[in-house]
Amino acid sequence: MRVAGPPRRAAGEGMSPPGPGPEDGGGPCLRSVNTRELSEVVFNNRSPRSVLPVWVDFEGRPRSYPVLQPRTGRIMHSYRGHLWLFRDAGTNDGLLVNQQELFVAAPNVNTADITLPVFTLKERCLQVVRSLVKPMDYRKLDIVRSLYEELEDHPDIRKDLQRLSLERSETLRNGILE
Repeated sequence: MRVAGPPRRAAGEGMSPPGPGPEDGGGPCLRSVNTRELSEVVFNNRSPRSVLPVWVDFEGRPRSYPVLQPRTGRIMHSYRGHLWLFRDAGTNDGLLVNQQELFVAAPNVNTADITLPVFTLKERCLQVVRSLVKPMDYRKLDIVRSLYEELEDHPDIRKDLQRLSLERSETLRNGILE
């Protein structure tokens, strides 16, 4: 997913250091910091889609919260250093929060505006085909062979968390080397 927007947060701001992944015990893992510093945040769904808020727990596992209907909001009692992602409840596509993929709760941040990212034409086409065609029928479509694999590669929050963890680790490593 390609998105133009403001620069990302400074590496490591309000996040636990990467640790072993929750499932594989291997690669880095983003996880919430276990603090007691309350951070009351209003999650504003500014999109036309139903949104699934997902808290990344202290072990790096995604924990779903009740769905936010389109154009609604909810006051959430979170804590400094807690990580949140937001997904389309119907398709599991990643959404943006304050123009970023990941929200880090902080006492000085009291709103989380959830919006649609700018999808590439290819990404949007894959979304539409997935919504209209059953997975078992993808390979019956008269399309380029490489698109079969891409159709079958559905959005996955665990893959997104792994990618974000690797990006953060690389940013930290590059920051140390510079």
